[in-house]
Amino acid sequence: MDRLAIITFPRSLDAAQKIKEALGGEIIMYSDSAFRQAFEYDAVIAIMAAGIAVRNIAPLIRDKWSDPPIVVVDSGLNFAVPVLGGHHGGNELARKLGGLGMIPVITTATEVAGRESVETIADKIGCRIVNRDSTKQVNMAILDEDVEVLQVKGPRIVVVDEDVSVLKKHGLVVGIGANSGVSALEVKEAVLDALAVINANVDDVKCFASARIKENEQGIIDTAAMFGKEVNFISHELLNSIPAPTPSKAKALGLNGVCEPAALALSWEKKLLLKKRKYANVTIAIAR
Repeated sequence: MDRLAIITFPRSLDAAQKIKEALGGEIIMYSDSAFRQAFEYDAVIAIMAAGIAVRNIAPLIRDKWSDPPIVVVDSGLNFAVPVLGGHHGGNELARKLGGLGMIPVITTATEVAGRESVETIADKIGCRIVNRDSTKQVNMAILDEDVEVLQVKGPRIVVVDEDVSVLKKHGLVVGIGANSGVSALEVKEAVLDALAVINANVDDVKCFASARIKENEQGIIDTAAMFGKEVNFISHELLNSIPAPTPSKAKALGLNGVCEPAALALSWEKKLLLKKRKYANVTIAIAR
């Protein structure tokens, strides 16, 4: 998860600290506005009874594609229960909490049946789901049969029924930060290594992005040209409007960050697949 909120009552603060030490995140003390504040984060852990969490999130829920996943944890750190967004990060977060000795209580039908949902498949192969409504029918079918995953290479025109999920690749945005005078070779090697970390390759990249202050950085420009990709240099105003999950030395230049907010600025889902990764003279982040 990129930005994790951990909501707790004062009596469970020790449990919240233990989770924070393991997974990172920010602790928010319970109040009438705690969940409203937490909904601005990418994921939420609530250390409390499930009923309290459900009553608090009920008026905030919009849809499963935009709501953050919510995992409820008991104060004894025995169970981790995704109550919202299981297919959208909740199950994954519950499993991570399993590393602290908790039992992940997974209730989504595909996982219970030992199968992968459309959303999980899309996340694993770095795709976005174009026709999101299709996932209901396809996930139901996955429960009863092996649904084939097909890759269609273009140029093609594809017409599909309502029970066919269309996953689109080539949607990654690689954000690049770099020291002045960095070589194209350094940037190229950093890009390839970062893509490999998420099991992606250059063909999956839509474009590169950096800060406008780097618009004359030849190493970045040459790397984009080498890969045959467009590079966009983002205004400082836009970069500073996007929270950077990782602290950055760019604050000395008046920026919240470079590679992370640059990648997020041009991404479709506004989701970081790879948080800032540091190399000798380059930083890379990848968003979808």
